[in-house]
Amino acid sequence: MNGDRLDQWTDKLVRYVRSGLPDLTNRQMAMVLLIYRTDGPHTVRGMAKVLAVTKPVVTRALTTLCKLGLARREIDTADRRSLYIRPTEAGTAFLRDLDSMTSPLPNGGSARLAIGSDGKSRS
Repeated sequence: MNGDRLDQWTDKLVRYVRSGLPDLTNRQMAMVLLIYRTDGPHTVRGMAKVLAVTKPVVTRALTTLCKLGLARREIDTADRRSLYIRPTEAGTAFLRDLDSMTSPLPNGGSARLAIGSDGKSRS
């Protein structure tokens, strides 16, 4: 097990929680990353296949992402039963903010060092 990578993951998650950005579930975060970081077009069916979940699960997550403005639905004009999942400007800004969290924590500290062995915050 590579502790350094887990330390980095911990630091990034702590920065994300502290950031005030929308608190997404792992599934919602995976969908955002897929929408913005992989080639489309993205569909509910395709997203369900990639994530190994059902279409209703993707639809529920997508509803939340749309309410937050991080994605939008677009009906396929050729087949009105299908819809595409599209990125938004707000979603692009969200990812940009998320990406900026790769900078060090204040005072060069790490999340791991900011919490003592007793579990109490040191910051």
